[in-house]
Amino acid sequence: MFKGVLLGFAAFAAYAISDAFVKSLHGSLPAYEAVFFGAVLGLSALPFIRKRGDRWHEVLVAQRQWLWLVRALASAAGSTAAVIAFTALPMAEAFALIFLLPIFVTILSVLVLGEHVGWRRWSAVVAGFIGVLVVLRPGFRALGVGHLAAIVCGLSGAVSMIALRLSGSHEKRVTLYGAGVVGSILLTGVLMLPAFVWPSPHQWLLLLGYGLLAALASVLLMLATQKAPANHVAPTQYSQMLWAVLFGYALFHDRLDWPMAIGIAIILGAGLFT
Repeated sequence: MFKGVLLGFAAFAAYAISDAFVKSLHGSLPAYEAVFFGAVLGLSALPFIRKRGDRWHEVLVAQRQWLWLVRALASAAGSTAAVIAFTALPMAEAFALIFLLPIFVTILSVLVLGEHVGWRRWSAVVAGFIGVLVVLRPGFRALGVGHLAAIVCGLSGAVSMIALRLSGSHEKRVTLYGAGVVGSILLTGVLMLPAFVWPSPHQWLLLLGYGLLAALASVLLMLATQKAPANHVAPTQYSQMLWAVLFGYALFHDRLDWPMAIGIAIILGAGLFT
């Protein structure tokens, strides 16, 4: 189990470094284009995720195709929103709003799945939104598209999680991964065409780091959940905030004030209790 938790930390470190690579583009490429190339590179993880006996067409064909489409749309929207958020905001601030994901999952679990949620989880939901208000401080600081994008990213991730739970054990791992990667390729591939810009050599290097590290993270996370229960691996995702603060200060000269730090702590705490 200990090895699984370590692999979880490694996976989310790889995700955080991948996000730092895409932030390093500084918006020099359209978000759709960055997501498209990142998803194409994400195909490199398929041979490692595919089990013996899985067929390649199962990347595209699901037992419940409508849920595959939901995950595909949510992945494309979430990935694009994440690129916009990391481009426009300090990494820690972007992560704080993206980490509303478990709070959105709690709300959607009630609305879509009809689950019963006790007062403790509802209290965590309320606390999470209070944390958002502390971070954003509407009326006291300028809000922009990056803040909206980060929240959309968290909501898209929650929609994808609900679709995953509706799928249950009916779908194979390669199908679930394929929905996210192939869906992003198809949707952003079309959307990027009107404003397509051929990347420079430096931009290609950043795109390679973004896509390949995200693919590596997916494989590491898969291995982590094989060696440890999911409820032990899941909390390791919050280590991304430590990486975000480190990269923000060291690479992007981000600065967090005390109200923002307090708001981030509230959101993280609420996420752990949902």
